[in-house]
Amino acid sequence: MRGTRVVQMDVEQLEQEARSALEQAKSLEQLEELRVRYLGRSSELKLALREVRDRETGMRLNALRQSLEVALGEKRSALEHGELQRKLLTENVDVTLPGEHFVEGHLHLITQIRREVEDIFLGLGYMIVDGREVETTHYNFDGLNMPLWHPTRLPSHSLFLNDDVLLRTETSPSQIRVMEAQAPPVYMISPGRVYRRDTTDATHSPVFHQVEGLAVDRGISLADLKGTLLHLMRALFGEKRELRFRTHFFPFTEPSIEPDVSCHMCDGAGCPVCKQSGWIEMGGAGIVDPNVLEFVGYDPEEVSGFAFGLGLERIALLRHRVPDIRLLWENDLRFSRQF
Repeated sequence: MRGTRVVQMDVEQLEQEARSALEQAKSLEQLEELRVRYLGRSSELKLALREVRDRETGMRLNALRQSLEVALGEKRSALEHGELQRKLLTENVDVTLPGEHFVEGHLHLITQIRREVEDIFLGLGYMIVDGREVETTHYNFDGLNMPLWHPTRLPSHSLFLNDDVLLRTETSPSQIRVMEAQAPPVYMISPGRVYRRDTTDATHSPVFHQVEGLAVDRGISLADLKGTLLHLMRALFGEKRELRFRTHFFPFTEPSIEPDVSCHMCDGAGCPVCKQSGWIEMGGAGIVDPNVLEFVGYDPEEVSGFAFGLGLERIALLRHRVPDIRLLWENDLRFSRQF
């Protein structure tokens, strides 16, 4: 009986002490300290619960624990509400003030031009083909009517991975793959990176970007090629542009031509951009060689086509008067932010 009275006295005293301390707590930090003191694993109450040997004492101690937990929860709610009210009164935010300015990035100039060219040809009904950058000599050379003695097939010109595999020197191999996979008509462009053993200078890079186009159908002629390229050049450089062709030689086209566009800077009068000629060389083009059509199983007597290739970096350099191709890839924000 004596032990029971001591426990009862201790329980009442502990409850009075704990409730008094909870009432005086002024912050959540103080409240957490009181929780640890009276309800923590090493608290007097928890140690007493572990030593309980009779049912009556256990019930009284558990009742005290539950009572203190409820009181602790009520005090926490009151303190949190008070803290919220204090912040609302003292930490007002002026929603009319301007917010922080976040600098947004933008597409690289070459990506911008690539997408612009893609949009132009999508409007003409062409499909966009993203070909393989690692190709075989079968598609990169044989399918394009390049004989074994052609200079492009030399290791000094192209980046070979082994005797039969290389990094593509142009995006034309995707044209061969598309023609092998489907019957005419074919209207497509293939933009992307190409690789050659060029020494880097103001106008050359071993890695650059091309867009090559192909149209194969019944009755395709040089007139269709000229109309397509004229539409492209006027869309890129302005509605006043004119086009002229100069004869050339490419293994995969016959006849082969090089298109020149009238200078967009001087309207043909002559300036440093066009080297005082009034014309700017844009790339290569021509009527698809019959050997290329036969290579993919097309009948040259039934269908004909034209093909062309342009450099995206060259378009960027000419349109924006960029003096050095290396500026495009130096990641200098002073340059990139201009576009």
